[in-house]
Amino acid sequence: MPREHARRSRLALADTPNAVALARLHTADVLSSWGVSSDIVETAMLLVSELATNAVRHSETGQAPALPLASPSSVQTFELLLEALPGAVRLSVLDRDVRPPVLKEVGVDATGGRGIFIVAAMSRDWGYYPARGLPGKVVWAEIALASVSPEDDRDASVSSPGRRATGDLRASGDERADPNVIGRVLVGIKEL
Repeated sequence: MPREHARRSRLALADTPNAVALARLHTADVLSSWGVSSDIVETAMLLVSELATNAVRHSETGQAPALPLASPSSVQTFELLLEALPGAVRLSVLDRDVRPPVLKEVGVDATGGRGIFIVAAMSRDWGYYPARGLPGKVVWAEIALASVSPEDDRDASVSSPGRRATGDLRASGDERADPNVIGRVLVGIKEL
């Protein structure tokens, strides 16, 4: 798709508790209007939810955000960018935390810490880079619009769930599950 015809949507949100839901709704609305299939929209909503949650949880200092009744000057913002690329959708979140995302191995009983692992497992590619001209970083993920053929899937099964990730953050694992199935399961779990 030529750059001048690229589809883009940019949304700035305050890092308040309702921001993640608003980011998900915006993603569903925009991608649906672009004609993206519903299973890809669901996966994108899950990834945006994880990226936005990280942006809300971590302020400029890397600490938890201020209390909900804090003064307006203590509220930070983050930005969501959706882009249609040839054969893919790119989701990017600019946050004010300069620290790189951390891909963690968490136990079965853990109640958090799986966000970047989910992003790595559900995207065809992901990474991060320092924000240009602002404090913080941009964490991005791409979701393929076309299905993977069985031959391509066999070759991909030996790679990590995160494929190539900027900054040498890699997931470990030898098997690759269908990301759309994982996405639907995770969305169902979050709704419990």
